[in-house]
Amino acid sequence: MSFQQKPTLTGQRFKTRKRDEKERFDPTQFQESIVQGLNQTGTDLEAVAKFLDASGAKLDYRRYAETLFDILVAGGMLAPGGTLSDDMTRTEFCLFTAQEDLETMQAYAQVFNKLIRRYKYLEKGFEEEIKKLLLFLKGFTESERNKLAMLTGILLANGNISASILNSLFNENLVKEGVSAAFAVKLFKSWINEKDINSVAASLRKVGMDNRLMELFPANKRSCEHFSKYFTDAGLKELSDFARNQQSIGARKELQKELQEMMSRGDPQKEIIAFTREEMKKAGLSEQTMIGIIWTSVMSSVEWNKKEELVTEQAIKHLKQYSPLLKAFTSQGLSELSLLLKIQEYCYDNIHFMKAFQKIVVLLYKADVLSEEAILKWYTEAHLAKGKSVFLEQMKKFVEWLKNAEEESESEEEEAD
Repeated sequence: MSFQQKPTLTGQRFKTRKRDEKERFDPTQFQESIVQGLNQTGTDLEAVAKFLDASGAKLDYRRYAETLFDILVAGGMLAPGGTLSDDMTRTEFCLFTAQEDLETMQAYAQVFNKLIRRYKYLEKGFEEEIKKLLLFLKGFTESERNKLAMLTGILLANGNISASILNSLFNENLVKEGVSAAFAVKLFKSWINEKDINSVAASLRKVGMDNRLMELFPANKRSCEHFSKYFTDAGLKELSDFARNQQSIGARKELQKELQEMMSRGDPQKEIIAFTREEMKKAGLSEQTMIGIIWTSVMSSVEWNKKEELVTEQAIKHLKQYSPLLKAFTSQGLSELSLLLKIQEYCYDNIHFMKAFQKIVVLLYKADVLSEEAILKWYTEAHLAKGKSVFLEQMKKFVEWLKNAEEESESEEEEAD
């Protein structure tokens, strides 16, 4: 049995298809329309914004987003590397030919802001455009870079683009020639001017860029000192302080992890003490900071019992073992106080340690880690508010004993005199 093919309308269908076929991707036509409009509106940015708003209804912004942004920034379509394509009408009315000052850049930021608010779908294309422009920085003049940097800073401050665009600045060629760092100075200045350093910090944290600012410099200059000097000299002390702080938070976390591992492995305390002293010097940490890190490491290097009555016993045994380490980093009264506050905080935050506080303090007193001066100072004035009444109550008897012992030894001394 043979199947007879049904007649189809292939011929017909092809004809209509040809006629409906999507017009070829042709940004030249699009560029002509935008350039013509910009040349008519001139430097009046209000008029520019109105023109762009109206044109969105007639022209295919979705398709030609990149061309649109190229023209608004550079006056015409950009070839790879950042040079303008020669053979087409360009406009003199764009960001790169504008005046190089903050006010003008703020006005330009408004134009982009209005355009993207009106045509929401341009958001992603705009972010891609900024990333691309940053990669082309070497193709622009210094003045063009400055304007782009100021504009980018303002857009970042107003949340028009995400700080993840800064990734482009870590491009090896830009970093090597110092272009990235110079651009970053202008960018962060205009960002901080628009908002403040906290806004910068929050945005950077959100996209995990807060620890990467050192990458603006080549590997051989990637130090806290170099970064700090470069940005402080450029009038951005706030940014260098922020980066230094991030750096030291990172270093402290690393150090704590390292110590924890050494303890979990059961390395000899002499080695741990020597290692810690070395690291403390390298990172420029104070003894007060260090004792906090050590306390956290000591308490994190062991699995605690879930039962309150057993955990105290376990803690005492564990801390007795590590008292030489704690003693090595409490040579100053302030460090002893720091340690006491850490213990108070820890017992308050870990509810099954609430009743262990007094026993821990007494143990460390006997082990010569905590002096009576530090304990009395903590008791009378230096304690935290966290669980204060519970802990002071626990310590009452011991403190009275300390005071009596002190008075007795004083009167003994007097008698001896």
